[in-house]
Amino acid sequence: MQRCGWAGTDPVYIAYHDREWGVPEYDSRALWEKLILDGFQAGLSWITILRKRDNFRRAFAGFDPNQIATWGEAEVARLVNDAGIIRHRGKIEAAIANARAWHEVEAREGFDAFMWRYVDGVPLQNRFATQAEVPPQTPLSQQVSKDLKKAGFKFCGPTIVYAWMEACGLVNDHIVSCHRHADCAELGHLGASGASG
Repeated sequence: MQRCGWAGTDPVYIAYHDREWGVPEYDSRALWEKLILDGFQAGLSWITILRKRDNFRRAFAGFDPNQIATWGEAEVARLVNDAGIIRHRGKIEAAIANARAWHEVEAREGFDAFMWRYVDGVPLQNRFATQAEVPPQTPLSQQVSKDLKKAGFKFCGPTIVYAWMEACGLVNDHIVSCHRHADCAELGHLGASGASG
């Protein structure tokens, strides 16, 4: 069975690749959770985040942005001392700020609508033959990053944003020989049909 090269042989990575990565995500809260986790990943390997994801969910109240938006210094201090997560004060404070930013966008138009409009509600379907062809960022991810920052989000540079767009299926970057490329393309088509119907 062919997979994208980055999936490697680690069972955690393989499961993530085969079940989650590239599957279009339309839930506003889940989109936010994945963006936060991608921010925590900055400078680290994604496998580190995956292995700690359950700890993150516990520490961050199930990634409920409505709850996290009310947090302050006491919660920051608690999280900085939580060995189960990435104890980076800047990223922790950014997650709380991002919950507040999410809350504003969600109330105004819905974070899901805000994000999916960049691709007109339909996942971009790339057809890269090799992993080397996949860019670390694109002009679109640069624009999304700029707009997120303008909306008050932090730790959302264009490389983080592009990785997030791939993970959430706004972009299908499974290489064409990967067994998930066609599946994710079909899911994107079905999701777009459902959203418009």
